[in-house]
Amino acid sequence: MTNIGFIGLGNMGGPMAANLVKAGHRVTGFDLSAASCEAARANGVAIAADAPAAVADAQVVVTMLPAGKHVTSVFAEILPAMQAGALVIDCSTIDVDSARKAHALAAEKGCLSLDAPVSGGVGGAQGATLTFMAGGAAEAFAKAEPILLQMGRKAVHCGEAGAGQAAKICNNMILGISMIGVAEAFVLAEKLGLSHQALFDVASTSSGQCWSLTTYCPVPGPVPTSPANNEYKPGFAAELMVKDLALAQEASQANGATTPLGEHARAIYERFAQSGNDGVDFSGIVRYLREGRD
Repeated sequence: MTNIGFIGLGNMGGPMAANLVKAGHRVTGFDLSAASCEAARANGVAIAADAPAAVADAQVVVTMLPAGKHVTSVFAEILPAMQAGALVIDCSTIDVDSARKAHALAAEKGCLSLDAPVSGGVGGAQGATLTFMAGGAAEAFAKAEPILLQMGRKAVHCGEAGAGQAAKICNNMILGISMIGVAEAFVLAEKLGLSHQALFDVASTSSGQCWSLTTYCPVPGPVPTSPANNEYKPGFAAELMVKDLALAQEASQANGATTPLGEHARAIYERFAQSGNDGVDFSGIVRYLREGRD
């Protein structure tokens, strides 16, 4: 059993913390939302009065927060309360520069650190099927991997500090672009009188095959577990896709990369989210395209 502190008990962090409890760890958590704290408490997480109290006796600390400014602020708050030599794992999706600043703060305290954003959405958090993309020292990854694999099914060490965030934004740029392509194909197929199932049966076994089609199909029917069969409830909300695509574009501009499809996908998803769909699953972009809104 490991004493684990967990900061950020929302839609992703709450189920992740619950899975650590199921794995036999003693988990103490904190979140600014009282409702999130109560939900986590119901799943066996001990709730602390504040973030420093949640980490005081922890050998491992996990954070799951909205943005880079929150991560660096929380690190500055909790590290003075942590034991030297403890491991802190940030699972938020943030910009690479903020991730590296968080690593530097941890190093000043003498703590091991890992940036380990996730792929898999709320369903993956609940089912412990997440993929972790990790950046940091090999020693930190070796210590973190058993913990990560109790919250997910795969953990990849991508390189040094910030490499996990780099992998995440590149992966999600692919995801955003591919989902628009798949959705456009289904909209065209509808116009041509082709059934959803017919297009799926062809594309899923030929050159059009991709995760956005075979696992997360944006139309009802072919993949029963996709959000399309549940009124596009997330899943992975459109506002989160906008965030990730914006991070990819910031990184592209800062590093001189040419990513025109990534920029176009960001603009399309931004318009989709701003039209009242920010809380809709990102695969709902098919409805927006069907209406000829872009």
